Amino acid sequence: MGKKAKKPGKGKEKTERKTVKAEEKKARRESKKVSPEDDIDAILLSIQKEEAKKKEVHVEENAPRPSPRSNCSLNINPLKETEMILYGGEFYNGTKTYVYGDLYRYDVDKGDWKLISSPNSPPPRSAHQAVAWKNYLYIFGGEFTSPNQERFHHYKDFWMLDLKTNQWEQLNYKGCPSPRSGHRMVLYKHKLIVFGGFYDTLREVRYFNDLYVFDLDNFKWQEIKPTPGCLWPSARSGFQLFVYQDDIYLYGGYSKEVSSDKNSSEKGIVHSDMWLLDPKTWVWNKVKKGGMPPGPRAGFSMCVHKKRAVLFGGVVDMEAEGDVLMSLFLNELYGFQLDINRWYPLELRKEKSTKDKIKKQKDEDAFCNAPNSSIDPMEVATNDEDDTMDCDEIANMESNIDDISSSMERNIRVDGSEVAVKSNMKNHESSSKLLRPSATPEEVVKPCGRINSSMVVGRDTLYIYGGMMEIRDQEITLDDLYALNLSKLDEWKCLIPASESEWVEASEDDDEEDDDEEEDSEDENEENDDSDESDDDDDVEATNGGVLGDAVAIIKGEGKKLRRKEKKARIEQIRASLGLSDSQRTPMPGEALKDFYKRTNDYWQMAAYEHTAHTGKELRKDGFDLAEGRYKELKPILDELAILEAEQKAEEAEGPETSSSRKKGVKKNKHVASK
Repeated sequence: MGKKAKKPGKGKEKTERKTVKAEEKKARRESKKVSPEDDIDAILLSIQKEEAKKKEVHVEENAPRPSPRSNCSLNINPLKETEMILYGGEFYNGTKTYVYGDLYRYDVDKGDWKLISSPNSPPPRSAHQAVAWKNYLYIFGGEFTSPNQERFHHYKDFWMLDLKTNQWEQLNYKGCPSPRSGHRMVLYKHKLIVFGGFYDTLREVRYFNDLYVFDLDNFKWQEIKPTPGCLWPSARSGFQLFVYQDDIYLYGGYSKEVSSDKNSSEKGIVHSDMWLLDPKTWVWNKVKKGGMPPGPRAGFSMCVHKKRAVLFGGVVDMEAEGDVLMSLFLNELYGFQLDINRWYPLELRKEKSTKDKIKKQKDEDAFCNAPNSSIDPMEVATNDEDDTMDCDEIANMESNIDDISSSMERNIRVDGSEVAVKSNMKNHESSSKLLRPSATPEEVVKPCGRINSSMVVGRDTLYIYGGMMEIRDQEITLDDLYALNLSKLDEWKCLIPASESEWVEASEDDDEEDDDEEEDSEDENEENDDSDESDDDDDVEATNGGVLGDAVAIIKGEGKKLRRKEKKARIEQIRASLGLSDSQRTPMPGEALKDFYKRTNDYWQMAAYEHTAHTGKELRKDGFDLAEGRYKELKPILDELAILEAEQKAEEAEGPETSSSRKKGVKKNKHVASK
């Protein structure tokens, strides 16, 4: 999230004053005289002394759930497929960062946690990597952040946990990678493969593209250096690395580079390229992405299930009108078919009741007997021919869909800072329920959009734990656990709902806040802002991860109170959050169901093909089911957005705004996209 850029012509003195303050702050960071809270050496020494007091392994049965965290590691226990092992992570509450070094085991069948305390444990860390092999868990690297985020310590230590005894052992072998976090480590046969990451030197952030191999039989490190003229991925962190048979895939990532302008400022780069590494020759080759790949994003998670890799989540930073930066947290699922290198969307198959199936069977049969009832699903990505359909055969079905908006119960109550939404579901009465399983009018449960979550696959089931998202100016760290059967792809199950996340507003005497307050004060005097009323009007809570709740709040009440530019920016944010910019998944204004499916049938049949073996008539039915579900989910909100946009255009036609609200400052936040 960000604040608006200052208008030009504010005066040279103001710019110089801001530059001096920035240089002073940088000097304080680099100075050896640091506060006790930022003295990482002292903090780690204190932790080490406490660890030395432990004499034996202690296992706390039925322990309380782990606290909310992101950038932790989660692994399936190779000795027990129903058990997951969670280690480390970090939590930011608005003023301080907490880094964890605790070790948990979670039994999926029993639903209980075990907290393991062992002597000689690794120091706390986040953004590390963990790989399980035989009866051991191997951990390399990561970082420790001071509570005030002024200093970082990057690790290059290498640890081994015996899963039978819960005993840790540090492995000290020559030739290991340099200190780093945000790297990736995977298991290929009896070898650990480590690539990339970053190192924060305070003056700059250094990104890596080096490749290391650790032989688990011989316990020896080896650096693989590129041969002259060969292809090699650029330096990055926060990417994903996964193994399929005798190939190692690399996808995406994040890095920064110095821009070529006179300011020599750094700009972030979100990578969306894919590479394949041959572990027999250590040769990299670029992979051509076929099908329907996801858009560029940072902070996403990936893992492998059978012949496909599954991608979830991520964040897209988007600049709206007026230099407002909005972070859009995604909860999309994509699959990458590893045997043919093809991307496709993973849409859930919604089970219908027996009554619904009988009611719709005749309509679907008529629909699917229309011309062009089957396609080659492998060619849909490049098929631009229009399908022809007998629209009369689905007239009854269309009439049912046209009644969706009027038949849905959508009662809205805006009461001060509270928004309650009724859509055949329980009211949401407080911000403490923000992160419970999302519910659309069809009671669809799904994890909210997030970054830096942990994701594993065990017994054909995908598990997603924790991560981080933002709601307005607050960073929300999660501790929920979701499960999805990848063979059925029928529904998300919320095994552990998210708890209320703590958020502490920064004190006004903080250096950065002082800077923001001073600049805001000057802007208010120059622009005659009426900030108090605007702040009060803008303080409306979101519901259900902010997407549906924000949309409804804006449409029914909040939108009328926002400034014109803010309203327009919020509309764009809602559209992006719901994926409305994707024309293949979104009905056009006034578009009927039959027309929506006719226009997008290639997309939906491709999505349906990936979790069924159907072809022809049955595939067409499956594709229609997915399209209908999406149509029902979005149609009411699209109708209301159309009204709001029409009002927005009418207001713009009346003339320019006469007042503006106070600009909000940037919250103090560490660089999270690179992990």
